[in-house]
Formats: sequence, C-alpha cells, structure tokens
Amino acid sequence: MKRLIIVESPSKAKTIQKYLGGDIAVLASKGHVCDLPQRSLGIDVEHHFKPEYVVTPDKVDTIKKLAAAVKKYDEVYLATDPDREGEAISWHLKNTLGIEGDKVRVEFHEISPKAVRKALEEPRSIDMNIVDSQQARRVLDRLVGYKISPILSKKIRGGASAGRVQSAALKMIVEREKEIRAFVPEEYWNIFALLTKDGDKKRNLFKAAFADINGKKVKVTDKTLADEVLSALKTAKYSVDNVKKGTSSSKPAPPFTTSTMQQEASHKLNMTAERSIRVAQQLYEGINVEGQGLTALITYIRTDSVRVSPDFAIDSLSFIAQNYGKEYAPSKQNFYKTKDSAQDAHEAIRPISLDQTPKELEGKIDRDQYRLYKLIYERYLASQMKDALYNVMNVHIVGENEGKEYGFTLKGRSVLFKGYTAVYSVTVENDEDDNTIATLPDLNEGEKLSLEKLEHEQKFTKPPARYSDATLVKAMEENGIGRPSTYASIISVLSKREYTSKEGKNILPTTLGEAVCEYMEKFFSDIMNLSFTARMEGALDKIAEGGQQWYELIEAFYPILMKRIEVAMKNSGTEKLPDEVSEVVCDKCGAKMVVKEGKYGKFLACPNYPKCKNIKKIIESVGKCPKCGGDVVKKVTKTGKTFYGCGNYPNCDFLSWDLPAPYYCPECNSIMRITTKDGVKSYVCTSKTCSHKEIVEES
Repeated sequence: MKRLIIVESPSKAKTIQKYLGGDIAVLASKGHVCDLPQRSLGIDVEHHFKPEYVVTPDKVDTIKKLAAAVKKYDEVYLATDPDREGEAISWHLKNTLGIEGDKVRVEFHEISPKAVRKALEEPRSIDMNIVDSQQARRVLDRLVGYKISPILSKKIRGGASAGRVQSAALKMIVEREKEIRAFVPEEYWNIFALLTKDGDKKRNLFKAAFADINGKKVKVTDKTLADEVLSALKTAKYSVDNVKKGTSSSKPAPPFTTSTMQQEASHKLNMTAERSIRVAQQLYEGINVEGQGLTALITYIRTDSVRVSPDFAIDSLSFIAQNYGKEYAPSKQNFYKTKDSAQDAHEAIRPISLDQTPKELEGKIDRDQYRLYKLIYERYLASQMKDALYNVMNVHIVGENEGKEYGFTLKGRSVLFKGYTAVYSVTVENDEDDNTIATLPDLNEGEKLSLEKLEHEQKFTKPPARYSDATLVKAMEENGIGRPSTYASIISVLSKREYTSKEGKNILPTTLGEAVCEYMEKFFSDIMNLSFTARMEGALDKIAEGGQQWYELIEAFYPILMKRIEVAMKNSGTEKLPDEVSEVVCDKCGAKMVVKEGKYGKFLACPNYPKCKNIKKIIESVGKCPKCGGDVVKKVTKTGKTFYGCGNYPNCDFLSWDLPAPYYCPECNSIMRITTKDGVKSYVCTSKTCSHKEIVEES
C-alpha cells in the first residue's frame, strides 16, 4: 500500500523521510496554502461572518504538485504542526486537494522514528473546534486590520496599519516609555565596612553593609546624613551582635515553555525572540548533524506547558543516576505546575534524546543551533534533578559609638550539595546587591572586630527598564496577550511597521508608534485594553475546547468595532504626522522628495503631487558586497523575512540571511557576518566548522 504524508516544512519532510525510509513519501505544503483574499475583505458579514478562502498566489504551483501526488497514493495523511495553525492548514489541504476519508490527521510532538510511526498507527479526524478557533482569530485580525488601517493611514501617516494583538503590545511599550519620562530619581547612599576579626594575623577581610541605627532600618537619602553616619563609624567599636546558621535549598527551574525559552535565549545568548524561535524550529524539524545527517533534536517548540512525559522522565532519572550519581536523581519525577491560563496541549520543550549531549554535538552543528540546544538540554536535565543545598549564615554586626548602635548585615553561603547545579559550570552566584558572599567567615556572637576601611557610594534610583525581547515576552504572557506561537511575530511586526526601534536590547516606541497608540487609545480603547485582549484570547481557547461557536465571538465584537469606526471617521482626530523629508532632489521639479509608505514598502515621492508625480525606489545600503564590492541592500521576502543582497544584481548574485562583512573568511572563504555585543563590533565566520572571528576597530 502506497502512503503519502504531507507536512508544512521541507526540512521536516526530509527528516521524516530519512526516518521512515522509502516505503512512505513525505511532501511539504510550505506553510499555509489558503487564506482570505488580498484585495478584498473576504468575510460575509451578513451570514455569520463566513470567510472566503482562496489559494494564496504563491502556493498555486505547490497545490498543483500536491494534487498530482495525492492521486498516486492509496492513503494520504496530514501531519502539519500540532497547533491551531497546523490544524487549519490540514483542513485547508484536505478540502483543496480533495483528500478522501475521515481519519487523515496524524499528530506527533517530536520528530523521532518512534513518535512518527506511532502517530501513523493512530490517525484521527481533523478537530473542527481547533480549526474554528483559528478561523475566529483570522477573521478578528482581518476585521481590525481591514477596517482600522485605512483610518490610521488617513489620520496619522500613509501606510500606518493596525493589528488586534500588536496594538495592545504597542500600548505596553508606549506606557513604559511614559513612565520613564515622568520618573524623578531619588538619591540614596550605600555604606560598607571592611572588617576583620581581632587578632587575625592574615587580616582576612569581609564586607558588611550598613542597615540600621539602634535596630531601626535606616535609608541614607542625602550627603548630610551619609557624612554623619560615616563620621560616627570611624571611631565606633565593632562586634558581632547575632549569628544565625542553617541550611537552605534551591529548586531547579521547570523545563522551558516557548516564553521562558525566548527569555533565557535573550538574556544568556543575546538572541532576539524572532531569532530564537527560528533556531528552535530548526532543532525541532531536523538539522544536518555531522556524521548523522538530518536529525531532529527537540520536541515541539510552541507550548505553554511545563509537563513532561512520564516515560521520558523515568528514562531521565536513569540517565542522571548513571552520569552524575544516584544521589542526584530524585526517587520520582519532578512535577511542575503549569499556569491556569495555559492550553497545556503539548509537553515542555525538551531534548528528544539525552544521549545527544551538547558535548557530543559541539562543532557538528551551527553555532546558534548548538548554543540554543545546550540551553534547552541543560535546563531540562537540571529540572529533573534534586535540589541544591547550601550552608547559610546571617550575621548582624554593630558599631557602637556614643550610645548609638550602627547595624551592619553580612550574609554568607557555601555549597553543601550541588544538586541540579552540577549540570552547569557555575554552581554559586554572588548577589552583590544583597551583599551575599560565597564563603562563610568563622564568626561568633560577641566576637570583637576591627575596622579596616569604610566605603561609600552615592546612587540614584532608576526608572523602570525599557522592555527587551525577553521582558516583553514575559509581560505579554503575564497579561494574556498573544500565545506561544505569536510572541516573536508580534515583536517583529511592531518593528517592521516602524512603531518601535531598538537601542541595544531595549525596545523604544518611535514617534509614529506613539502617535498610532495615542489615536487608537482615543478611538479604539477596547482593542488597546490589555484585559479586553486577554479575554479575547480566553474566548479563542473556549472555542478550541468546543465551548462556543466561533462566529458568536465575532458577532459580539463586530458592532462594537463598527461603532468605534463611525466615531473615528466623524472626528478630525490627531493632526497627521508630516512626511519624512529626504535629501534626494526631484529631478523633474527640484523639490526635496519625501518618504512615503506603499503596499510594497517605502518609496520616494515628490511633495508637489499631483502637479509632479515623480517617484523613486529607496535603496538602503547596509554595507559592501564581499563578492564584487558593490552596495549590499536590505531586502524582504514575500513572507516578510529580511535578507541582504548585492545592489548590482543580476550582474552579481550575492545574498545572505545575515548582515555580511565586506570580505569572505580568510580561513575558509565562507561568508562572514557582522555582530555587535556590548558595543564591540566583530566579523564572525558563518561556517559551523570554522571559528574565525575578527574584532573591528572603528574609527
């Protein structure tokens, strides 16, 4: 019997094909094949908001090839991703390709031979509740975008557009910026005493932080008080007032969800949310591992659950006992509570096999793939191990002077049992703000101390930090804005629409972004309301669970939307932002051309339109081509991905997904990419087998 499996991704298709061999064919749809039409609303608002689906123009050839293939096979299975988008893609494929039979949907959460073959043995029907949830989301987003964007374009700036979830995220960024602007810093002083035990010939110093006067906590808020305290401390008599010793434990963090993975990848690997999800997708679908070929390394990456398969957890305990020692393996699986708002449809993100250690893969896969896999692997392995144990000591020291007791605190900690921290290279981290030290000085109550030195520093309170990719993802998750599959795309869309910009990792609203946010707040407050957006997400979850008809949600929302639109259209609203003036002179009338936004991006137009209708393309040079020396320009694919190509095309065919350096790697002749970390610019070879790197000295 000839069988065909259709998946979304070509790389996923190749990996499954390798695992199954030649007895089953595997083809890819390359994502969605059907959508609402591009040039019309495509929604019948008079009849339960029925959507009009069409084959997307760039998938016409794909559908023809798949339709021809379907006729050749006895059984056809749809193995798109195990989420709402994947379920909808399977539904569209079944209808468009005329696939017969009911149980044609197969679902697996990791791409391994065992998981794929098991899924093929248990095909199911397409879950229309999940499909309806996706339809509701798509119709909601189309109504908001199609109805509001023309108003923004007219009232704010040409090309401005609205998004249902993106608008709520933009509000968070703008409000944070307003908090920063309104912030008034407050002065405070830190005072430290460097002390040693009386009679200690080695003069072992420890640093204690000033905390109180006569047992009452004191915050030093000005120089006058700081000088007064310092003066008294210089001649004070110091002794140990109180010593508390004990033990404490530290629990491992749960395995990654999509959100926590993106946060840690940003903090520790300096990856944007978009980059980390793209690399994770590669690890899930399968990558070329030197000596192994195409290999999938992790489970499905779009999840809000910290649940782990009991079978895999049991295997993990055996692995831990064998590789770290029995004392590191709990007697039973560690369980973690998934948030009440989570869909919990999939396991946490974990490695498919613990035998595929990061050490085994180092140098055999791409650098970013290795770094992210190591992060996921270690986080999972640590989550299944015993707690770390510490000896802890809290010391209160007093400096007595003229009847006053000036109190200092000292906290110490040392490792008693490494526990889960054995997975990581660093087991104890000092917390300077808490004045915690990683050693325990031998101190006893009543012991006399000598003052060696006083230190002090003036500081000012800081405003809330601007959002980074990591903190914005965390905030969106906490506020119920978006879902694991959309966090990265929300951040990316805000940037591409130029509503936000970046300074290092910090996300800032642009003038355009603030203007759009202000206008939306004024006329479309529901869409900007975080609670409203979260309730809509909850309603979509309810539809997916079969608790509500999808069109009922739209029927409740649409009248509110249209009322808001009516008010906005009647009101003059915000004064339209002026067009950005360029330095390019119109070669027809001599005026300085302005930047306009059109369907296909930005372009230059004469400000004297309609008298002068001259327009020009904008070519943004971002560097020099390593192949011919011409200008490298930033370009965007039909799906919105950024890449870099030579401006001399077709005479030069150079292109790269990474921002390229102006010359090839001198070691292996591969493309070099430009990276910047902590303000230092470097050229780094993109070959996974070459480690060549050059720091760029900028004049």
